[in-house]
Amino acid sequence: MKMHHHKNLLLFILSATLLSIHFPCFVSSEKTVAYAPLQPNHRLCNRAVYGSCIGPAAKMYKSHKCPKLPFDCGSISYIRYPFWAEGSSNPCSRPGVDHGGFKLVCEGDVPMLNISSLSYQVKVINFDTNTLKVVREDLWNSPCPEVFHNTTMDPNLFAYLPESNDQNVTLYFNCTSTDQKIPPNQFKCSSGDYFNTLNVFKIGNALSGPGLGITCSKNIFVPVKSEAAESLKNPTPSSVNILKDALRDGFYLTWQEDEDSQSPAPAPQSKYSNSRTGNDLGNSPPPMATILVVISGITGLVIIFIIIYCFHKRRRLLQSPNHGRNQDIEIILLQHGSLAPKRYKYSQIKKITKSFSDKLGQGGYGSVYKGILPNGCLVAVKVLVQIDSNGEEFINEVASISRTSHVNIVNLLGFCYDRNKRALVYEFMPNKSLDKFISSSGCCQLDKEKLYKIALGVAKGLEYLHTGCNTRIVHFDIKPQNILLDQDFCPKISDFGLAKLCKKKQSILSMIGARGTIGYIAPEIFSRNFGGVSHKSDVYSYGMMVLEMAGARNIVETATIRSSENYFPDKIYEEVILDVTRKLEDCMIEEEDDRTRKMFLVGFWCIQTTPSNRPSMSKVVEMLEGSLQSIQIPPKPFLFSPELEGQEFSSSLSAHAETEKSMSC
Repeated sequence: MKMHHHKNLLLFILSATLLSIHFPCFVSSEKTVAYAPLQPNHRLCNRAVYGSCIGPAAKMYKSHKCPKLPFDCGSISYIRYPFWAEGSSNPCSRPGVDHGGFKLVCEGDVPMLNISSLSYQVKVINFDTNTLKVVREDLWNSPCPEVFHNTTMDPNLFAYLPESNDQNVTLYFNCTSTDQKIPPNQFKCSSGDYFNTLNVFKIGNALSGPGLGITCSKNIFVPVKSEAAESLKNPTPSSVNILKDALRDGFYLTWQEDEDSQSPAPAPQSKYSNSRTGNDLGNSPPPMATILVVISGITGLVIIFIIIYCFHKRRRLLQSPNHGRNQDIEIILLQHGSLAPKRYKYSQIKKITKSFSDKLGQGGYGSVYKGILPNGCLVAVKVLVQIDSNGEEFINEVASISRTSHVNIVNLLGFCYDRNKRALVYEFMPNKSLDKFISSSGCCQLDKEKLYKIALGVAKGLEYLHTGCNTRIVHFDIKPQNILLDQDFCPKISDFGLAKLCKKKQSILSMIGARGTIGYIAPEIFSRNFGGVSHKSDVYSYGMMVLEMAGARNIVETATIRSSENYFPDKIYEEVILDVTRKLEDCMIEEEDDRTRKMFLVGFWCIQTTPSNRPSMSKVVEMLEGSLQSIQIPPKPFLFSPELEGQEFSSSLSAHAETEKSMSC
């Protein structure tokens, strides 16, 4: 009888062990699983194997209380834990944390989030990287809040995103200055207690102070993107426009996912768990038939839950944005065959860059490192910070450059799309980017001949993008930082992350949100009152860049005119275009100034406010290669001045954010 008892028990243990070997994924399944309780006289266990008895109360369960059911809020879809909508009957909760910090208010098109008594507009939420982009609501229309609160985060909820390299800008109010000159970093409040006071801004924290000779009674700090911060470090009278746009652009935060939301909690101990041995479990062994029934039932439940788990996991994989993006990458590789850029693994990227040891630069979308391929070819590797949830900028860049082949377009040698790792491998440009040579603080300046050739090369590159491909490519981010220079200073257009593709005959392009860099964005991108967004938006950005190359910004920076009256295009038009007109009439233009003045004229044609008044890039190339006398004098652009910007420009932005607009391509 005793031998029969041990034989039955050994058979049960062997069956259970085989079950745990054949179905290991059941233990780590995300599904909530519960076992039917056994009868009290069937408390079967061996402490050496199980660690505790399986009693009536024992079951597996999931500890966190928030089901990951997605919801939509404003313009953002598929929002889930830890966020929840105001008015929800089952709000999310985290152990030891006030779940109200993740509550979204969904009354308008833009979700609102309250952090440390401040309201923020939520622009982007990325659940792959636990990041979100927010904008302070009280600074959307003006840099002058009604209540002075610093931008601080609850450390239990949110933290600043280190990879974004955001910097603080401090806003000082009610200041007094010992200098009678108006500082270039001044800004005005349209209303409130500080309407008639001196107010200034400065990159850095409040401890450094507003500057020599200036004392202020109030200050707040706000994070802004690194690109805007670099522009504001050396302020000019027009920097107030960059400040306002930077505050509207917002900054990135991250949140820490609690462990309870990721894995099930341990099963509770049974009331029968104690120091007994297997010999104390009952007066008689259970019948063999009962053991077989229990094992069969458990096996059946395990198989059912495995099928449900695998089906659910496959469906989530097919519905995930990354699955669709992987298909897009495969389509690009198939379309280009042997000419497609090479695909690298992330481990290969680390090897090429020697573990990212030689950093060339930092941008808004990631860092650029110097590398070397196995064949000895030098390359520049751009490693992207995955801010957008579906990798749209990355796909745009690969798809756009893969369609091009031109001497003035950067050559994409390869890319990495390895889970959430993104990288682009370009040909190495020893002279880096154009902005290093045309800024007032640049270490090296180029002569007029080289600047003219660079402007002409960029124009030919844009002409190719707009008319030379089967698919028209609109770049949307033409600026000096995106013009790379090879060893012979031949310009190469780069960074196609914001590009849009459309057929040449296509007249309507659906687009959400503004694209581009502050200072180079065409007015129609912010307000459709100026016209539809098209390839002429690239023409505007090119015109602003050419004016800067010709020295327009230096003319403004050396002017002594008051900042409230100094608007970039207005001042250049008075200083240069009218002077060109007088000298053309008197035939006094010197040959050495011929090309520079052509750049000024072409630049002003390109920045005409109405898109239809701007020339095509083919016409721009024709004007640059032709004579100065053949270029007509452009009319003065009627862009709004800084005083009107707070009213007209912000209202245009608000109107733009209301709905998805259909715009011409």
